[in-house]
Formats: sequence, C-alpha cells, structure tokens
Amino acid sequence: MGVRRLWDRFLERPAGGGLVAVPFVLIVTITSLDIYTGRDVHLGPLLVIAPALTASLAGPRLTALAGVLAVAAQVFIAVFLGGLATTNHLAQTIALTALSALVLLMRCVRERRDRALSRARSVAEAAQRVLLRPPPRRIGPLQVAWLYMSAEDEAEIGGDLFAFARATHAATRVIIGDVRGNGLAAIGEASLVLGAFREGAHRYATLPGLVTALGDSVSRNLEDVTDTEHDPGEHFITCLVLEIPDDALAAAGMINCGHPPPLLVHGQQVTVLYARQPLPPLGVCERPIEDDRVDPFAFTGGDMLVLYTDGVIEARSPSGAFYPLAERVASFPATSPDTLLHHIHRDLLAHIGGHLADDAALLVIERAPSHRPHLPPHPIGHHRHHLSGSPPPGLLNRFD
Repeated sequence: MGVRRLWDRFLERPAGGGLVAVPFVLIVTITSLDIYTGRDVHLGPLLVIAPALTASLAGPRLTALAGVLAVAAQVFIAVFLGGLATTNHLAQTIALTALSALVLLMRCVRERRDRALSRARSVAEAAQRVLLRPPPRRIGPLQVAWLYMSAEDEAEIGGDLFAFARATHAATRVIIGDVRGNGLAAIGEASLVLGAFREGAHRYATLPGLVTALGDSVSRNLEDVTDTEHDPGEHFITCLVLEIPDDALAAAGMINCGHPPPLLVHGQQVTVLYARQPLPPLGVCERPIEDDRVDPFAFTGGDMLVLYTDGVIEARSPSGAFYPLAERVASFPATSPDTLLHHIHRDLLAHIGGHLADDAALLVIERAPSHRPHLPPHPIGHHRHHLSGSPPPGLLNRFD
C-alpha cells in the first residue's frame, strides 16, 4: 500500500491527462523502428522528443522518467546493433543525455515559476474577496443578485465597486461606482470608496451626509492610493448611492454622482431613473450636499432595480454598437433577480462576441413582494437630464 502511494505521488497528476502516455509510446515505437531498420537508418536521435513532450504535459518527475527511459532505449539500441562503443552511438547517447538534462532543468524552472505565480494568485484572490465582499443574497426585505466581470485577466475585480450596508434606521444603503481606469491598477481607489462607505453608512443619518463624507474622504486620500507616476491624468470615481427603506410605502432615494442612471422594473415596464440634479463624480470637487439633491422614487413590493457600471452600456458589438441595456431588460422575463441577471449576462456576452474592454458590474435588487398595493413609478422616471447630457438617440426613458 505504501509503495502504491509513493508511486502515485511520483507520477503526480499530469496536466495533459491521458496524453502523458504518448511520450512513452513514442519511446517504444522509435526503439522498435530503429532496431527493425538496422544499421542503415538511425532513428535514435528522435528519442529526445519524449522528454521534451513530457515537459509540456507533466511535472519534473515524469519528465525525468521520460529522459531516463529515452537514454536507456538509446543504449539498448546500441547494444542490440552491436555498436555501443562506436563513435556514432556514443555521441548519440551523450547528446541525448545532455538534452534530457537540459529539458528537465527548464521544466524545474518552470515549475518553480508556476508555484510562485499560484501563490501570488491565491494572495491576490484573497485580497480581492476581502475588498469586494460578496453581498448577502437577502438583506432586509431585499433580494440581491450580482455579477462582476473584470477586463484584466487573472483579476477578479478591478475599478468597479459595489457594497451594501444597513443604516442606523430601518433602511438599506447601496453604492455602486466606477473608478476611472480599470483592472488591478484601479483597486486602490475602489478600496478607498468602499472603506469610506462601509464606515459612513452606519454613522450618517441622511443620504446627503453620507455622500458628503464620501467626497471628503476621496478628496483627502485619493492621491495616496493612485498611481500618478504611470497615470498622471485626472482621477475620480463616479458613483450612485441609494437608500431603500424597509417600508415599501416609504419613498426610496438616490444621489447620482456622474454615474449611469439605474433602471426600475415595475411589472412589465422599465423606467430609467435620471437624476434631476446630478452631482459631479467623487474627487472632482469638495462641498456639502444639500437635502434637495436627493431624488426620491417609489420602490414597492415586486419591483426590481438594475444598477450597473458604464462597462455594461459601453460594451460594443463587433460592428461597434453599444449594448442597449434598458431595451434588453424590458424584453427579459423578470421573475427573480437571478433570472434577470442570467439573461443580461448571457445576452451581453453574445453582444460583444469576445472580451470586455472595461470592467463591468451589475446588481439586481428586488423588494420582496408584499400584499400592499403597488404604487406607480415616481415621476423622476420622466426626467431626461443627466451629467453627460441627453440620453443616447433612440433610448427612451420608459420601455414597455
């Protein structure tokens, strides 16, 4: 039993699966053909293929085994053909030994680099999970589904951010934001906003007070977390901060700091909630925010909110068309947050036909259905003014 475990450990778990047997089959095949063809044809030098191929399919142990078997096969060929001491066979054996040793050395170097990369990736993944804590599936009366797609390979998060927190009163506060830039370079700025939100959401009684605190924190600390040496341009964070009371009859509120407007799904109708008085992004200016900058809207039982970053609506198809999120949401069955998010995700990937050029985040929030009468969407859905000007041509503020 102990011998079997030792053998299994020696063989490791080759990455190539069943393909790892191919180099050893080649050793047998090349050896047989070389002996069959006699002294006129020399196929022994081809044995170097075995350790070279094994190095790409498995680890150092199997690579070393393939090298030893290839050299042994070369010696066997020489003995069988009666020329072990001949200059030709001796040179082939020495060359094969040297090449096998070189292949093994390169495989060991690659193994060390792979282990270092794996450790670094594990640390990065742990750090990213701590920064962007997955929100609970349910918080208060709200059900939540979320999706994050990073534009940078090997990164779980980048410059987009979102978080949930319970207020001191019976309400849930939500933030979704977008740092200028994407990928790992923007994580420092995202962490600054998330830390300020998680601290301030429990401390400030009003939404304007919370957003003012976020702006102050970003203005004070932004230079400390940004890479101004490699990116000397202007740094800022767009964000949307919402407060959703537990009481379905109480109006929810939002403050938009240069972020794409959310979508309100009410029955079969989708309304784009444009802010009446949008604020500039965090980090652009520092000043108190008045109470009248809060935009109220009705969010009753069974309604859904779709929050997103500009990586979603600016995702282009191969022909250059932007992704029409509001129109697509209106065409999907909104039976649950998970279902709606699944349809958006699948449709977005089909639209771009490849890799995202920017980080993208999506949140779908549903207020649990209640027996209270549904209220019509707040007139805020009719406002068409936002930071970037008028909505894109052909994009209505309501989709039925």
